[in-house]
Amino acid sequence: MKKIKIIITGGTFEKEYNEIAQEFSIVKTQVPELLKKARSRLVVSSKILFLRDSKEFGDSERISIMQECKLSEEEHIVIIHGTDSMTKTAAILGKNIRNKTIILTGAMIPACFPNSDAEFNLGAAMAFVQSLQKGVYVAMNGRYFRWDDVQKDNGSGFFRRRP
Repeated sequence: MKKIKIIITGGTFEKEYNEIAQEFSIVKTQVPELLKKARSRLVVSSKILFLRDSKEFGDSERISIMQECKLSEEEHIVIIHGTDSMTKTAAILGKNIRNKTIILTGAMIPACFPNSDAEFNLGAAMAFVQSLQKGVYVAMNGRYFRWDDVQKDNGSGFFRRRP
């Protein structure tokens, strides 16, 4: 059985609503609870690199993600990432890592909210990472895209192939 590494970086996937402050924040990862709820039987290790909104990511965060992927003994990696800059990170990974299967995924609605897409996106990413050839992909809403052929459509909130 393939061992899968989950690298957690934050994004809407991990956000919670603080009613007192009336703002979203990231306090902890939702991933272990989602895997437990899904009754996952996969061999998984996880690492929290940071818990931030991807709008705050710069070169140093993307380099940290790339280094973690390169140093990982696992060849199958899922990255929980904010959707706002997911394609930028995917491009850096795609240009620099060729010997692993890496899937970036996130959510448009936080995992702790009803009707969130986080659980479905995580499940799809876990399936895609086991079945796709080596390379870097973005997986959202049941679809996957190569790192060099994807863009976020902010109007619809979905990812699509580049025109």
